[in-house]
Amino acid sequence: MLDIADELNQWVEEGRDFAVATVVAVEGSAPRTPGAALAVDGDGVVIGSVSGGCVEGAVYELCVQALQDGEPVLERFGYSAEDAFAVGLTCGGVIEVLVTPVAAHAPGRQVFAAALAAAARGATTALVRVARGPAGTPPGGALLVHPDGTYEGGLDGAPELDRTAAAEARALLAAGRTGTVDVGAAGRHCEPDTTLLVESSVPPPRMIVFGAVDFASALVRTGKFLGYHVTVCDARPVFATRVRFPEADDIVVEWPHRYLQRTSTDSRTVLCVLTHDAKFDVPLLEAALRLPVAFVGAMGSRRTHEDRNRRLREVGVTEAELSRLHSPIGLDLGARTPEETALSIAAEIVAARQGGTGRPLTGAHTPIHRDPVRSATGGVGANVAA
Repeated sequence: MLDIADELNQWVEEGRDFAVATVVAVEGSAPRTPGAALAVDGDGVVIGSVSGGCVEGAVYELCVQALQDGEPVLERFGYSAEDAFAVGLTCGGVIEVLVTPVAAHAPGRQVFAAALAAAARGATTALVRVARGPAGTPPGGALLVHPDGTYEGGLDGAPELDRTAAAEARALLAAGRTGTVDVGAAGRHCEPDTTLLVESSVPPPRMIVFGAVDFASALVRTGKFLGYHVTVCDARPVFATRVRFPEADDIVVEWPHRYLQRTSTDSRTVLCVLTHDAKFDVPLLEAALRLPVAFVGAMGSRRTHEDRNRRLREVGVTEAELSRLHSPIGLDLGARTPEETALSIAAEIVAARQGGTGRPLTGAHTPIHRDPVRSATGGVGANVAA
C-alpha cells in the first residue's frame, strides 16, 4: 500500500472511502512481490496493480465488495490448467491478496492516514496488518511502527501481539524490506497461527556515481528511473555541474574518497566508479570495498582492471575485498553509446540485487520470477521483498 502512498494520501485528505488490496504471499512464478497494491475508491477509481493485469478485474470486484460490507478478506489466486477461462495467473504462480476497507469514519482510519502521510513525505515507518488470523480470516486493525520501536494503533488481538508485531516490523524496517511474518498465539513464535503483513516505507536507496563523464549522465537518468536517489561526485568543478547533470539529486565537488568517507551509506547503496583514473579510483575503491554496501562497480578496460587490482593489492586490499568489485562494470550487451552502457550497468545492478544470472531467458530453465528472499528477522517463514 505504501508504494502508492502519494495518491492514497491525497484520497485521505479528500475524505474518500477506499479499499486497498495488497499482495501478502507469492508462490512460484508471479509478476509482483509482497507489498504490491491496488486501491479502489468509493467512485470506482482504481490505482496501482497487484498482478500486472492477470487478476486485476477480480481484485477490483473484491475491493468494491469490501467497501460495501466493511470486512477485510484474504483471497488466493493461482492458475487453473483445467479451466482456461478461470481467473488466475497465466504465469503459473500463486499469490494471496489481502483486501482491507478504509472508510472515512472507521476507527483505524487515523493509523492508515498517519502511515500514508509518513510514506508520502519519505519518512521511515512500517505499517502492520494481520493477513491471516487463527481462524484463517484477516481481522481488522493496524499498527504504525517507528524506527525506535514505538508504535501507535493496534491489531485486533492481545497486547502481546502488538509488541511482537512492533519488534518484527522494526527488524524488517531496519533492512528496508516488506514481507510477512508468522507468529503464534499472543505474539509468541512457537506454533504460529497468525500471519502479519509488514509494509516498510524507507527513503529511496542511494546510487553514488563517481566521475562526471558522459556515461555518468546516462547512468543518472537510468538510476532515477530505477528509483534511486542519485548523487554525482567529481573533484573537478568544471565537469560536476547542474547544467551537465540536471536530473541528479545531488552534485558534489570533492575528492571521491573523501566524500565517501563522510557521507552516509547502507546495505542498499550502489557505488558506480566511472572515473577510470588511478589517482581517483584507488583511494576510492580502497574505502568502498570495505563498506557494507549493496554493489561496488568500476568502469575501465580489462587492462585498466588488472592494473587497478594490482594497485589495490599494494595498498592492502584483500582478495576477499577485491572479490566484491564488479569490474569491468556492466553486463555484456555489446553496449557502445552512453545510454547503452548505462543500461548494461543498470542490468548488472538489478541482477546482483535480485540474484539473476544475466543470461537470456530464451532457452533457459531458470525461473522468470524468483521467489522472494527469506527473512532473517526471527519470525517463522517470513517472505520479504526489497
